[in-house]
Amino acid sequence: MAELRWHPLTQNWVMIASHRQERPQMPKDWCPFCPGSGKVPDDYDVYCYNNDFPALSQKPPEPDDVQTAFFKTAPSYGKCEVILYSPGHTVTLPELSDQHVEKLVELWCKRFEALSSDPNIKYVFIFENRGDVVGVTMPHPHGQIYGYPFVPKKIQLEIQSATDYYQKNGNCIFCEMLEAEHEFQKRIIFQNKHFTVFLPFFTEYPYGVYIQSNAHKKDITEFDTEERRALAVTVKHTVGMLDNLFGYKFPYMMCMHNAPVNVEKDLSNEYHFHIEFFPPMRSAEKIKYNASSETGCWAHCNPTCPEDTAEELREAYQRYLDKNK
Repeated sequence: MAELRWHPLTQNWVMIASHRQERPQMPKDWCPFCPGSGKVPDDYDVYCYNNDFPALSQKPPEPDDVQTAFFKTAPSYGKCEVILYSPGHTVTLPELSDQHVEKLVELWCKRFEALSSDPNIKYVFIFENRGDVVGVTMPHPHGQIYGYPFVPKKIQLEIQSATDYYQKNGNCIFCEMLEAEHEFQKRIIFQNKHFTVFLPFFTEYPYGVYIQSNAHKKDITEFDTEERRALAVTVKHTVGMLDNLFGYKFPYMMCMHNAPVNVEKDLSNEYHFHIEFFPPMRSAEKIKYNASSETGCWAHCNPTCPEDTAEELREAYQRYLDKNK
């Protein structure tokens, strides 16, 4: 079964994909993403691989006959891709060269443009799940891209907030937020000419850093060559910083937010490229769970002080730099 079902209470589509229950836990002595597996080229740097268990497909099956006058279904149209970061099975993103990560950024841009060319796709979501604690079934370093036939609810909320703010103030809410963070300074972790890494004033997770472009750009394809190179280094250093926080490969969900595609409204003025990290750890050994308040009411509780954890992150970033001189 693969279909979309409309949630009338939250006004959002839910992807029903029962075949994903068949995803295997990979044996330790074989990996389909490693060269020689027969699944990928024997020689590659970065590679786009069609998901073997996609929740969305450009040739979706017809929904089950369960729609009624009240309950609504739709075909699970879209695209699910796996982005392989490296042929190395155990290599981490910070261990890759700057030039290698630049190739990853270029592949992100290429696939964003390719999925955007499908008029039925409305949102292109580039992301990475890292670590067993967030449910990763494949340890080989990789991320994913989903092309949704709708704009997901959280993105809708961001767009509505950004639109309301722009109409009232004539400015981008993301630009104003970044300016306010720079003025306060205590939650800035590091920055370069093109990007700033900071722990937001409102962060829901103890170490939930944002990467935001300093220039106002609505999506990743608007970056020039220099900005794309800077993005590669910034992402690499951010993950390196997290890995040096407690001295182990840090789990996280990395979520890249770009403006929607193939929609009526031009959001060039309102929306702003950024990456949100959701690391589930609240200390070296303790997990920050999404419990009833967070899940049932979307009312988050951060058990730490952002100004204190920002200092921890700056120290971790310095340790990362010292190790890689």
